[in-house]
Amino acid sequence: MRTIVLGLCTAMVLMVRGADAQMLLPAARPLDGATLFKQQCAVCHTLGPSEPMRQGPPLVKIVGRPAGKVDDFKYSEALSKADFAWDETRLDAWLANPQTVIPGVTMVYRQAKPETRAAIITYLKEQN
Repeated sequence: MRTIVLGLCTAMVLMVRGADAQMLLPAARPLDGATLFKQQCAVCHTLGPSEPMRQGPPLVKIVGRPAGKVDDFKYSEALSKADFAWDETRLDAWLANPQTVIPGVTMVYRQAKPETRAAIITYLKEQN
């Protein structure tokens, strides 16, 4: 009798697992730039002009701002010599690999996923 009960229980578990495997998954939610910024950028960067400086410069109004030109922030020599303003294309390349944009910079963060970079950049643009 015990063998029959265990066999029925096993059959039920297998049936339930089979049914679970066929369930539709909910659609993926769009990436949240604010959350990504907090998780991946806020350790080194701030967004508020009144917040104390961190390891990296504040990113408030980064889009359209000349690179390497925030008062009272000590940039690497390479970045302080930059001759461009930040736009979406440069920010995307920068987040993918800062060294390819300006060799010799000290930022080591790299984000391989284009959708994550896009969400962060969209969030930064909203802060302008």
